[in-house]
Amino acid sequence: MSPDQKNRESAISIRNLSFSYDTQLVLTDVNLEVNSFDSICVVGPNGGGKSTLIKLIVGLLSPDSGTVRVFGERPEAARLRIGYVPQYAHYDPQFPISVFEVVCMGCLGGSFTGRYSKSDGDQVMKSLATTGIEDLANRPFSSISGGQRQRVLIARALASRGDILILDEPTANIDHESELHLFDLLTELNRNMTILMVTHEVGFASTFFKRIACVNKQVVIHPTSALTGDLIREMYGGDLQMIRHDHCCSSEGHQHD
Repeated sequence: MSPDQKNRESAISIRNLSFSYDTQLVLTDVNLEVNSFDSICVVGPNGGGKSTLIKLIVGLLSPDSGTVRVFGERPEAARLRIGYVPQYAHYDPQFPISVFEVVCMGCLGGSFTGRYSKSDGDQVMKSLATTGIEDLANRPFSSISGGQRQRVLIARALASRGDILILDEPTANIDHESELHLFDLLTELNRNMTILMVTHEVGFASTFFKRIACVNKQVVIHPTSALTGDLIREMYGGDLQMIRHDHCCSSEGHQHD
């Protein structure tokens, strides 16, 4: 398969999806196609369905109707091909766990014994090196900064050896410098994997992401070229307007040189 063909391979395909929590409709008639090595920024108002969409893609939720396919398979079958960084990392700060051990958790999905092999250990150190924090391997997870913890969680996701990296609000609790480093890291990772990121911080969207997915019960795709200073206002009448929906853009989005 040529590189161009591989770039057009469907990593995530969503067809006619709807989902409700009890009687509350959250997503309706969602259609989304994500190709290999795509990079998509997922934005939208609070309660619009962003995190729910991500949970449906990773198989934590099942749609009421419609389908989700990851490389042609149901999310449960393709779970090992997805590295997932959740919005909140729940941990007991008194629990004595090292950075190395946190990243090891990303290898559990491929183990039938629950034990780590030498290959797992090598993969953990490779993931730590990729995220630039191999020197923290033996440090207690509770002792490092917020930006470093975010890199640890990304390293844990990479340890699963997946082809897709999905991040839910990764910039929520990190400082500006850490945010800059995060986007530099994602730029490098995108050379070898597909990136989806939920965020309210869209300052770097036009320089990193190829496309923007606006989620508010439905999903509307725009090229990042549609994101301009004049259009950044309140989203859907809220505090932030990111994309004007009265203009239809190609779903192929913007391709950076």
